[in-house]
Amino acid sequence: MSTILIVDDSPTALKLVSKALATAGHHIIMASNGEEAVAKATDAHPDLVVLDVIMPLKNGYQVCRQLKNDAKTRDIKIILFTIQNQQADHLWGMQQGADAYLAKPFDETELLATVTRFLP
Repeated sequence: MSTILIVDDSPTALKLVSKALATAGHHIIMASNGEEAVAKATDAHPDLVVLDVIMPLKNGYQVCRQLKNDAKTRDIKIILFTIQNQQADHLWGMQQGADAYLAKPFDETELLATVTRFLP
């Protein structure tokens, strides 16, 4: 069973994404801001992070960059998951170290396919 950290400041988004991924058999950890995301990723070392971009304390780009620049967490796969869906946003996210970029609202099939692509 893979462990996935879902990070979003929207309780509704956390619930929807966690339900979809838990139903697919994954163990879920949740965080509601960037600071909490870094702490949980460092402590739990999940297999994958589904990371919102627009959040309090640290945005998703900052979290992604911090995790990818730390030797302890750089191997964790990160999917940026956001309403920011312009080509420039996508490119910037990938430059920060993201492994994939998905737009909200999400398609459950696309989310599951993307997650599966990055898990052992």
